[in-house]
Amino acid sequence: MNGISHPFAGPPAEGEVQEVADGILWARLPLPMALDHVNVYALRDDDGWTLVDTGLGSARGRALWERLLAGPLGGLPVRRVIVTHHHPDHVGLAGWFQSRGASLLMTRTAWLYARMLTLDEQPLPTAEAQAFYRRAGMPLDMLARRAAERPFNFCDVVHPMPTGFLALTEGQVIPMAGRDWIVRLGSGHAPDHATFWSGDLILGGDQLLPGISANIGVYPTEPEADPLADWLASCRRFQGLATESQLVLPGHKLPFMGLPLRLRQMIDNHEGALGRLLQHLMTPRSAHDCFAPLFKREIGAAEYGLALVEAVAHLNHLFYKGAVNRTAGAEGEWIWRTKTLATRS
Repeated sequence: MNGISHPFAGPPAEGEVQEVADGILWARLPLPMALDHVNVYALRDDDGWTLVDTGLGSARGRALWERLLAGPLGGLPVRRVIVTHHHPDHVGLAGWFQSRGASLLMTRTAWLYARMLTLDEQPLPTAEAQAFYRRAGMPLDMLARRAAERPFNFCDVVHPMPTGFLALTEGQVIPMAGRDWIVRLGSGHAPDHATFWSGDLILGGDQLLPGISANIGVYPTEPEADPLADWLASCRRFQGLATESQLVLPGHKLPFMGLPLRLRQMIDNHEGALGRLLQHLMTPRSAHDCFAPLFKREIGAAEYGLALVEAVAHLNHLFYKGAVNRTAGAEGEWIWRTKTLATRS
């Protein structure tokens, strides 16, 4: 199996673009977090541009888009915006472009999530969210502190989304930049995440990333979900479509080749983590106590929330496979333990 390669040595500078294929421009927008950027793509059509993903809905993001539109995009109008999935760094300015006349294309699930979450502003955590984090084993002092703080709200970083969009579906063909692109849906990182396949080019969003793992998390909205099963199934399904010659244009990091190996890595990474977790749970533990076998590094305050929801995702997956038990602890947290082979049989 061949390795993974990066045809471009580095990303375009802020406010500039890199042409990655005929009529396809790559730009990078900043994010205020450890993963400090998101990739966006502009595809040239006869009467303007189709954008794939938009960055956060911020003053800086809008200013950068104005700079890109007036500069390397030649002042031509944005006719369509395609959003790969509902996360804020991808959908943040979709509504802003709609207000300027662009049409919006997303999967129905992604649009419903994005629209609902932008309207669901909460000044304090909901009772359901507090109960979820208590069950995950969040320390009581942290839980109490969060109870008095404004939580993250989509509307803080996502421009208001007007009603009206075009739904993307599995197998649909979308013309962009003189090519036909087949829509292929994945899941796990986000439900009904759209990827786009055209010959040896793929717009991969966060479903197909090099070098880093997409977060696979369980959230208070669906606390009993098993997104890891969806993620592994998506990776295996894409294995039947992957070739060495494809150039993947991802939502983060650098464009890459070597998708067959990368899909194998993504599967192996999680299967290895599940094996380590089963060993770790020979001693009963909460989700909060499961970071070490999953991430093999210290988790700081900035990463804690994403680490906790990913720990719950791995535990839920083992639970549905019948590999672990869970019982209620003294503080209302779930205590997880590996089943013995005799119990499992």
